[in-house]
Amino acid sequence: MATLEESFPRGGTRKIHKPEKAFQQSIEQDNLFDISTEEGSTKRKKSQKVPAKTKKLKIEKRESSKSAREKFEILSVESLCEGMRILGCVKEVNELELVISLPNGLQGFVQVTEICDAYTKKLNEQVMQEQPLKDLFHLPELFSPGMLVRCVVSSLSITERGKKSVKLSLNPKNVNRVLSAEVLKPGMLLTGTVSSLEDHGYLVDIGVDGTRAFLPLLKAQEYIQQKNKGAKLKVGQYLNCIIEEVKGSGGVVHLSIGHLEVSTAIATEEQSWTLNNLLPGLVVKAQVQKVTPFGLTLNFLTFFTGVVDFMHLDPKKAGTYFSNQAVKACILCVHPRTRVVRLSMRPIFLQPGRPLSRLSCQHLGAVLTDVPVQGFFKKAGATFRLKDGVLAYARLSHLSDSKNVFNPEAFKPGNTHKCRIIDYSQMDELALLSLRTSIIEAQYLRYHDIKPGAVVKGTVLTIKPYGMLVKVGEQMRGLVPHMHLADILMKNPEKKYHIGDEVKCRVLLCDPEAKKLVMTLKKTLVESKLPAITCFADAKPGLQTHGFIIRVKDYGCIVKFYSDVQGLVPKHELSTEYIPDPERVFYTGQVVKVAVLNSEPSKERMLLSFKLLRDPEPKKEPAGHNQKKEKAINVGQLVDVKVLEKTKDGLEVAVLPHNTRAFLPTSHLSDHVTNGPLLHHWLQAGDTLHRVLCLSQSEGHVLLCRKPALVSTVEGGQDPKNFSEIHPGMLLVGFVKSIKDYGVFIQFPSGLSGLAPKAIMSDKFVTSTSEHFVEGQTVVAKVTNVDEEKQRMLLSLRLSDCGLGDLATTSLLLLSQCLEELQGVRSLMSNRDSVLIQTLAEMTPGMFLDLVVQKVLEDGSVVFSGGPVPNLVLRASRYHRGGQEVESGQKKKVVILNVDLLKLEVLVSLHQDLVNRKAKKLRKGSEHQAVVQHLEKSFAIASLVETGHLVAFSLTSHLNDTFRFDSEKLQVGQGVSLTLKTTEPGVTGLLLAVEGPAAKRTMRLTRKDSETVDEDEEVDPALTVGTIKKHTFSIGDMVTGTVKSIKPTHVVVTLKDGIIGCIHASHILDDVPEGTSPTTKLKVGKTVTARVIGGRDMKTFNELEDGHTALNTHSVSPMEKIKRYQAGQTVTCFLKKYNVVKKWLEVEIAPDIRGRIPLLLTSLSFKVLKHPDKKFRVGQALRATVVGPDSSKAFLRLSLIGPHKLEEGEVAMGRVVKVTPNEGLTISFPFGKIGTVSLFHVSDSYSETPLEDFVPQKVVRCYILSTEDNVLTLSLRSSRTNPETKSKVEDPEINSIQDIKEGQLLRGYVRSIQPHGVFFGLGPSVVGLARYPHVSQHSPSKKALYNKHLPKGKLLTARVLRLNHQKNLVELSFLPGDTGKPDVLSASLEVPLSEQEERKTGAEEKDQKGEKKNQKRNKKNQKQLEEVELPSKEKQQPQKPQAQKWGRQEHQEPGSEQERVSKKPKKAGPSEEDDSLLDVYYREGEEEGEETNMLSKEKQTKPAETPRLQLSSGFAWNVGLDSLTPALPPLAESSDSEEDEKPHQATQKKKSKKERELQKQKAEKELSRIEEALMDPGRQPESADDFDRLVLSSPNSSILWLQYMAFHLQATEIEKARAVAERALKTISFREEQEKLNVWVALLNLENMYGSQESLTKVFERAVQYNEPLKVFLHLADIYAKSEKFQEASELYNRMLKRFRQEKAVWIKYGAFLLRRSQAGASHCVLQRALECLPSTEHVDVIAKFAQLEFQLGDPERAKAIFENTLTTYPKRTDVWSVYIDMTIKHGSQKDVRDIFERVIHLSLAPKKMKFFFKRYLDYEKQHGTEKDVQAVKAKALEYVEAKSSVED
Repeated sequence: MATLEESFPRGGTRKIHKPEKAFQQSIEQDNLFDISTEEGSTKRKKSQKVPAKTKKLKIEKRESSKSAREKFEILSVESLCEGMRILGCVKEVNELELVISLPNGLQGFVQVTEICDAYTKKLNEQVMQEQPLKDLFHLPELFSPGMLVRCVVSSLSITERGKKSVKLSLNPKNVNRVLSAEVLKPGMLLTGTVSSLEDHGYLVDIGVDGTRAFLPLLKAQEYIQQKNKGAKLKVGQYLNCIIEEVKGSGGVVHLSIGHLEVSTAIATEEQSWTLNNLLPGLVVKAQVQKVTPFGLTLNFLTFFTGVVDFMHLDPKKAGTYFSNQAVKACILCVHPRTRVVRLSMRPIFLQPGRPLSRLSCQHLGAVLTDVPVQGFFKKAGATFRLKDGVLAYARLSHLSDSKNVFNPEAFKPGNTHKCRIIDYSQMDELALLSLRTSIIEAQYLRYHDIKPGAVVKGTVLTIKPYGMLVKVGEQMRGLVPHMHLADILMKNPEKKYHIGDEVKCRVLLCDPEAKKLVMTLKKTLVESKLPAITCFADAKPGLQTHGFIIRVKDYGCIVKFYSDVQGLVPKHELSTEYIPDPERVFYTGQVVKVAVLNSEPSKERMLLSFKLLRDPEPKKEPAGHNQKKEKAINVGQLVDVKVLEKTKDGLEVAVLPHNTRAFLPTSHLSDHVTNGPLLHHWLQAGDTLHRVLCLSQSEGHVLLCRKPALVSTVEGGQDPKNFSEIHPGMLLVGFVKSIKDYGVFIQFPSGLSGLAPKAIMSDKFVTSTSEHFVEGQTVVAKVTNVDEEKQRMLLSLRLSDCGLGDLATTSLLLLSQCLEELQGVRSLMSNRDSVLIQTLAEMTPGMFLDLVVQKVLEDGSVVFSGGPVPNLVLRASRYHRGGQEVESGQKKKVVILNVDLLKLEVLVSLHQDLVNRKAKKLRKGSEHQAVVQHLEKSFAIASLVETGHLVAFSLTSHLNDTFRFDSEKLQVGQGVSLTLKTTEPGVTGLLLAVEGPAAKRTMRLTRKDSETVDEDEEVDPALTVGTIKKHTFSIGDMVTGTVKSIKPTHVVVTLKDGIIGCIHASHILDDVPEGTSPTTKLKVGKTVTARVIGGRDMKTFNELEDGHTALNTHSVSPMEKIKRYQAGQTVTCFLKKYNVVKKWLEVEIAPDIRGRIPLLLTSLSFKVLKHPDKKFRVGQALRATVVGPDSSKAFLRLSLIGPHKLEEGEVAMGRVVKVTPNEGLTISFPFGKIGTVSLFHVSDSYSETPLEDFVPQKVVRCYILSTEDNVLTLSLRSSRTNPETKSKVEDPEINSIQDIKEGQLLRGYVRSIQPHGVFFGLGPSVVGLARYPHVSQHSPSKKALYNKHLPKGKLLTARVLRLNHQKNLVELSFLPGDTGKPDVLSASLEVPLSEQEERKTGAEEKDQKGEKKNQKRNKKNQKQLEEVELPSKEKQQPQKPQAQKWGRQEHQEPGSEQERVSKKPKKAGPSEEDDSLLDVYYREGEEEGEETNMLSKEKQTKPAETPRLQLSSGFAWNVGLDSLTPALPPLAESSDSEEDEKPHQATQKKKSKKERELQKQKAEKELSRIEEALMDPGRQPESADDFDRLVLSSPNSSILWLQYMAFHLQATEIEKARAVAERALKTISFREEQEKLNVWVALLNLENMYGSQESLTKVFERAVQYNEPLKVFLHLADIYAKSEKFQEASELYNRMLKRFRQEKAVWIKYGAFLLRRSQAGASHCVLQRALECLPSTEHVDVIAKFAQLEFQLGDPERAKAIFENTLTTYPKRTDVWSVYIDMTIKHGSQKDVRDIFERVIHLSLAPKKMKFFFKRYLDYEKQHGTEKDVQAVKAKALEYVEAKSSVED
């Protein structure tokens, strides 16, 4: 830059004076890198050398010195700017970002989306697919620390913590944006990323617009072997590339990444670099221009000047630089605005592509004292000289604790400071220091310093749902998972922890590489003094330590320690007592004290125990303890007791075995309040109770408890023994000790107690504490506050705080316990002597009884007699009479509902649906509607609506869930939704279930006729009150109330005097954002102010005071309100529920205005329609469009997708209601509209079974074509419904004759067969006609066969022959010559030559030529059959890959059948093309037999329709027999005689004698001719006898046997055909293997068409035994493929691949089969497998064959790629070249052919082979080129010959 300014001075700048130049030279000659004395020495020398300077010059020099310092100011974050390109070094590689070390101690980050476009695209694909992609590699696989990379600064931002962050990009499009295609020159060193893998190399993204960069495979081999460990380059891999070749003005460049070329690359002037496009990382030759104390100024590339700061000088040469010295330098960065170029002269940067070797500093983290300052840079930082003489650097932000206390004077050279090494800058090879006190004193500097088990202090950064982030160091943060925030699971951690709080944590896991730090705040773990287990080796047997439970299983608990070490506590080690269900006792996250039983570090297994921790005290007692202590009962001990006597409040018992007296209160007999009195009533003196817990002992008074919940808690060691063990958030099980007005006191088994204040006693509003709990009740309490000094704690009993997991599970558990206890009571009763009591004990719900009505009481209930025992009270309530009129003495069948074990009463029911229970199999987990039949305190009994089975379900879902408002209480007769948990009644007689949501309850209420209620609407229980309370409110009054409950669409509010009000969701907020739920803004218990706006029956609707003043009066009915809404109007509604049955969303617009949104009007997305519950939440606000009022007028019809007008051109969603075969679909739309879809509008591509995928109720996307005559005509074509996708339209729409052009090829469906032709549908209203001559080449004798083979709806291709617009007539042709498709009729229907053709040839000519020709043909066919195992030759059919086989391909155009027959046989010599293909044996006259062979190979429509048998070898023996043995009597003559027969008969009576004589002579001639024919050996047989004679004469001729079978099959005599085949197999000589194989193949064909799978399998197994297995397998595979049994063919090929894996023919056949099935991907896999299985000598042949198959049946481009790849590896394989040329001639363009010829004639091959290729090239040009092209080839041949001869000379 300086040079430029001197040469071209800006205005006002004067040239530098000579004295200054002298001063420069003097400085340059001195040792100028002693920075500490630079200023003094400079001034001294200046005064000595120039004593006579003026004051002005002194000022100028001071300024120049100052500007020099500024010029060499090292980089800081502030000096960076967006767009700046800079060289960096990869420091760390993380999963989602790279950390890049930049020059001068800076650091930046590259996000994963900034690597390159191809890599980002792959990432997006992976996100869309939601599963990993195989070819997408993670960043650690693409980058490694130490790599030098060119970056561009993409953004500079400030983080949340106020630090500046540098975001970088490696994307070549950003880095190389300054380059254009025109400036690219060979030798340029660029960076790029691999964008895709090609067959011959890699496409590299170098980021230059309009340029495609290609890296050939050969140029990448060295790099792949040396640097990539032999692995292929990956998409996104970063490369340093040299441009080798530039083509097309930079349009295409070829690259190289060879190590030598890259490392020696130097940017030169010839490459035309400018300051605009100069890139970091380029190595340049430079000249030292100026030496200063702060660095060098260099001159490079003639015109440019750059600076080198002191950090980037060569350390070995520092102090030796002089002016004009020639040096090498590497560009570090170019500032885009100031154009300042910074360079480095460090040797490591002068070899591009070489990674940095030194990546870290050994003294990292060390604290150093008295470190002297070397130099200070006011904008960047300071350098220090360490004790070993090495320079170190501290950034400005690390020189002091804050900017306020920073003093630049303290950093004069020579001053010393205390500092700490915190990092290492790879780019500068400098240690980075910090002088901050907080860092120097920090306990931990890096993650590597933190060890698991260590206790660390940190600061709370943020609280997230998954846990809490804690800052533990300057650059370190750790996570405390939600489970580890306290000893118990915290619901609201934000109440305990706040951002900025200091916390003391313990490290659970530290992974320095992943920067992962996991800690715990569990107090027990943090303060534990026991040894920590951080590895399995630490776990010594007997060691006791603390851990936490991570999983509770049936087999035990898994306890985790530090560093992911975990062990198992087996079930038998959980407690001294047996624990049947560990999940009830222990919970995940629980801190436990364990003892190690056994540890196996090698297997990483550990066995633990909880039992060693139980009662260690007795062990410490002295041996001489007395009997008194032995008898003592410890608190928490489990004992067995014997009942002594009953008291009013409980049982006096004796503790066994020492008979110590104790007391067991009634309330402590059970967890269930109602079961306590029951057990107390039925227990009697002498009964024994097991597993009873000692609660307390004082002065000889022992209090016991039998509550299972408390017993389990104590057994599991979950009961804290003292206050120090209790922490806020813990969940404890206890019982209610006493009830006060201000709350309830809860006692725990250990004797500790706490208070649950009234405010946190329940989620519901507590009026009276005694209504919610009773003394002795079991509860779960959550500790909210602990005061250890006063030994007090506060508890919460709210369900929201004390959740025990899944409500349904808890509910079922409580029900099971309750019923078990009742069963225990029954067993107590059965021990009594009373027959009545024993009978009651045996009675269970669900039993049937035949009773007699005793009397009907006043309340409507019925008392029965006639029970099993006298004096048994049996009663049915009024409800359970079931509406029946009963009289005394009547006999009735009843069902038992419940037995009252206290009152000794039996409740029965007369309901018919209960008495007549249905026997139906029930499924566990199924949901059923049920009716409540009986209510107990803790559970209810209901009956299933469907079957009448009795089901019990719990009324509580938690031990604390005991209080119900009247509105929440269930009533007998109420409907509930139950989920069955058992399907057999068991001993209780009841099925067990859990209740669904309360919203699904239905009330047994009679509704007034005036109310319009939706049939599916449920009444809110909260709004249903028994008596309507009077109120004094009037409309407009302001009222205050308390939110009682919150529903999705309304909030229930309690007003004064118990009046219930309701606030609708539409009256909560003024402006409701779409998607929100307004009711969630309010909380239960919150006080709200509202305005009365109206009332209705039992409900009062109020509105919040939000500035609304409009009042609602009763003068306007809801009906009238609905009418006010206009179609198209937009409204806000609130989702009430999704009706699954009716498939609509039920919404509310206002309290009394409801609407329905049909599911089809909710979205145009199939994903939403499939799972509407994921998209729409109950209570959510929706913006809907009014469609119109419902037919019932009680609802609005709404839509979420705009107005539902169903007009022409609209797209709408509909449902299939009817599928009409061969016609189309009927579609229904919401609100009763119906439309039709024609067969031609189902898809853009017609198929054989177009309606196969459509079933009734399927949702489809429709386009409305027209609405004429109120009939909707629809289209499902994706080109209509999704035009933006621009999908390919294979079959265009044809709506009229104007859409058709003559000569056009169209597909359509057969409509009908008429006398004059086939009617063929081309569109919904366009029908064409194909007359019979244009239908098929074959003319069946029966026209009825057309109906069989051209059924209605068959898909065909037709060519338009003529159009008659006046008559609206379209004439079509199905002939193969017109359509290029196979004949529409099967070959078995063929008559060898039609009569008309025979007449044209002439009878005489036929007589002369036919015999010879047919004889010749017969011989040929026999000969051909001898080689029938070889692939036969056939005509290549366009667009029909199934017809193509291995073998020589015919190039001749298809002619008519006449032309083919009349052609003379000619010798088919092998052409050049045959060299590369499979050898095929042919004899003379191949062309004649070709048509027949072709017909046999044509793919038939369906296996079921296959009319006749075919040979899998390609030989058709089911066609007219003339193709095998020609008929001697000319068909033309026989036809004539048949035609003459009728006229002769008609005129028989009138014939004269002469005529009769003539007729006689004619008959004799005919007879003579027939006799001659019979004697002729070539005669065609016409009966079974004829065939028997023939096979006797030629028993080994398979062709005769096949004809014989065909003869029987034509008469559909399948068994006879089988018998002929079996005869043939026995008759043909064992030497004639091929002849026998022909018969076996025919038999396989027969069984495939007419037999069963079993018969085919048997024949196949026999054939394999008697023949060469491989041939049989291949033939059967062909048979399967031709009969479209693709599944069976595929399975057979897989068997072959296992059995014949060394046979290349099998692999090739399978590949061809897959390609014919359009399974290109599978075929590619087969090729790979083949190469793995076959010997390497076969590889080239197999690859060439697969390439041929790709050309013929698959993708020609892929075929070319395979050939190119093969020829790159084997360039001298002339056979492969020859095949490639053949294939390209047939399938490629002339340019492609000439390109290949040009390449092949430049190969260095043997002269004989070169001559062959030149000859082929010449022949090709003669056939396809011009005279000029021919001459050019000759010239090249001549040139080759001359070159060859000159070499030889």
